[in-house]
Amino acid sequence: MWSGKKSIAFKIFYDAIDIVDEKKQDDEKSALEIWKEALTNVMPHVEVRSRRIGGATFQIPNPIRPDRKISTAMKWLISFSRKRNEKSMAQKLAAEILAASKEEGAAVKKRVDTHKMAEANKAFSHFRF
Repeated sequence: MWSGKKSIAFKIFYDAIDIVDEKKQDDEKSALEIWKEALTNVMPHVEVRSRRIGGATFQIPNPIRPDRKISTAMKWLISFSRKRNEKSMAQKLAAEILAASKEEGAAVKKRVDTHKMAEANKAFSHFRF
């Protein structure tokens, strides 16, 4: 939603769900179930936070609160769908939802990269406050 345009955001989302319903290959799942599956596939479980200790900056892995998981996943889905090359925002969002439900796409790659970063910095987890 840009500039508080809530009705336009609703229209884009529902149009994207209709497009997902047309393009889906799995007939036993509804479009809303595909969207929920895509959201869970994009949700990160840990994130890294910068912490300055004794002149050095460490990336410290932290678990994420459930509400922050959902909001982060939605932000990633929206931002990566904006970068796609389809014509309308609804088509971009639908394509990103379909890709995320199959565990592919840029938003899922962002989650995987975040988890890899947390795994690589697991040695600094004792600095957690």
